[in-house]
Parts: sequence; structure tokens; C-alpha cells
Amino acid sequence: MRQVLRIALLVLVALPLFRPVAAQVSITVTFAPPALPIYEQPPCPDEGFLWIPGYWAWDSDDYDYYWVPGTWVPAPAPGLLWTPPWWGWDGGLFVFHEGFWAIDVGFYGGIVYGFGYFGHGFEGGRWENGHFFYNRAVMNVNVVNIHNVYNQTVVNNVTVVNHVSYNGGEGGIQERPTLRELAVEHQRHLPPVPAQMQHVQRARSNPQLRASANQGKPPVAATVRPGQLRGHGAVPARAASVPYHPPPSRPATGGTKALPGQNPSPTLARELRPHLAPPAQGNTAADLTYQREQQKLIEEQNNEHLKLQRQQEREDQQAAAQEWNQQRRQQMEQRQQHQTQQMEQRHAQQLQQLITRQNARRPH
Repeated sequence: MRQVLRIALLVLVALPLFRPVAAQVSITVTFAPPALPIYEQPPCPDEGFLWIPGYWAWDSDDYDYYWVPGTWVPAPAPGLLWTPPWWGWDGGLFVFHEGFWAIDVGFYGGIVYGFGYFGHGFEGGRWENGHFFYNRAVMNVNVVNIHNVYNQTVVNNVTVVNHVSYNGGEGGIQERPTLRELAVEHQRHLPPVPAQMQHVQRARSNPQLRASANQGKPPVAATVRPGQLRGHGAVPARAASVPYHPPPSRPATGGTKALPGQNPSPTLARELRPHLAPPAQGNTAADLTYQREQQKLIEEQNNEHLKLQRQQEREDQQAAAQEWNQQRRQQMEQRQQHQTQQMEQRHAQQLQQLITRQNARRPH
């Protein structure tokens, strides 16, 4: 009971650092993504790894969907869970919603990705005292290597799985977010970690993963670790769940456009959200050290955010006062975007280094 009260208190302390955020939208397409392929989940490589289900992403250069294989990724911090990305029908377009890390699982379109993600929430495991426990009823876990396991039958693990990969519209999944999922949208989110981003880039650069090449049956449907697209760690799809239908001809203007008022990703400091400070978990010396280091890093990074934001605002004011021409304004904006991207990449690397040090401290 004392441990439960302690964790609850730490959550309340951390809540002021969480700020409401809007759902991120990165891209829109005029035709639906293919159905989800049928594949097996590879075994979890180590404790602390969470399953990231595969999904169809969009490549505007090739005017084609490509498969991002499911994979196992170390959680960015104890207590965080992954909300998968999803496609949704909105105003005549298919809109892509980015995935994110948070202290609970948000809405992912009601898409049945399997392996714990059955439309709402996550049934594949849970965090307890800073350690992740896997539900062997739905997750592929070798108990010889991983001992944090339990067995719990999932009621909504339906016999006939709906492999539709988008929400809304004709033929789409007709699900809406629950009150709990809506609450998650107002929590602080952490974007995909660098290993996930590299995994997506490797999938995009592989021509065999394009839907037009694999006809909805990707040769690599899942991997043991991010970016491991060949060899023993790569798992092929068993079948395409439904016959593949090629997209319409590529239009001259391309197949994507930004939604009004939406940006694909933060490009200026004022568009950035403060970094996530997840609730503290665990009570060992290593856990407490990690929590202090994490709080210090988050404070330093948010201060750097604010400093860059103020600098860019001063530059914007100077440009307006001196009535800079269009070319000079574009050069300033490009420089500001480059500054922001460099800072975010550096912050992501700092967080990953901190996580690596913490994992090294934990006993196996």
C-alpha cells in the first residue's frame, strides 16, 4: 500500500510538466492504404523491449504505400507505452496520425494490429515498479530469457480479425475514441525514438516493401530489432489478408497535401512541445539516480527550447520592422528550421544516451 501511495504522489508531482497537445497529422492521401498483412510476431529480444506493430506508411516521391515492419524497441523510459500510428478518413482524404509514447495508450483508430493491440488499449503487458511484465497469452516471449511474464486471456481477441488498416469512410473501421483515450490526447507525448525513425527510413528505402512491389504481402513483415530487415531476425508475411488493389495513376501534382493549419512536424521552436517527464517508478538507487538525471536533462532541454524560441521571435520582429523581402525571409526561415531540427536531434540523442546508461545500471 505504501508503494502504491508513493507512486501516486510522484505522478501528481509530475503532472504539472504535462501539457495538452493536439493530435499530430503528418500527411494526407487520396486513396486508402492496403489491408494489414498476416504475419507472426518474432520473439522479444530482451526485457524492457515493447512491441511496435507494423503499419503502412506513405512515400510521396514514389506515390506508393510502403510497409514499416513491426519490431521490438526499448521503451524510452519506465512507465511509457506506445500508441501506434493510424490512418483515418476525413473530408475526402486519408489522414495519417503519428504514433507516440505516453503513460497510457491513446486512440489508434480502432485498428486491430494484433499482438496486444486489438482496437482499444493494449493487452500485451503492463509496467510494475519500473519493470515491464509481458502477457504470454498474446506476446511471443521466451521465458528462459525473460522472467517478467503472466498469462491473461484477452476477451476481445476475436476469432475473425479485421485487417482493415484505416478508420472511417467506406469499408473503414467505425470506431470512436473512448473517454480514457481522449484524456491521453491531453497528456504529454514523446515522439518516436531515433531507433524507430531509422527503422522507418530503412523500410522506405527498401523497394520490396512498397505495396506495388509486394502486392500487400511484404517480404519482411516484422523484425526482432529495428532496422534488421534481413537474416534470422526478419519475419516474412504469411499472406496478404485481402487481394491487393493498385492505386490510381499518379497525378501531376503529387498525391499528398498538408491540411490547413497543420504542419507535418515541428519546424520552428515555437511549435515544439516541452519534453516529457514520465512519472517516477522504482525505488532502487539506480532508479532514483536515473530520475534525478532525467529531470535535470528535461529542464535543460526545455530551457534551450525557450531560448531558441525567443531568439527566433526577435528575428521575426526584426524582419517585420525592416520589411525584409521574400527571399531574405525565406533564408531566415530555412535557417530557423535547420536550427530547430538540429536541436531536436541533439535532444533525442541525449535522451537515448541517458536511457542506455540506465539500462547498463539495471541488473539482468
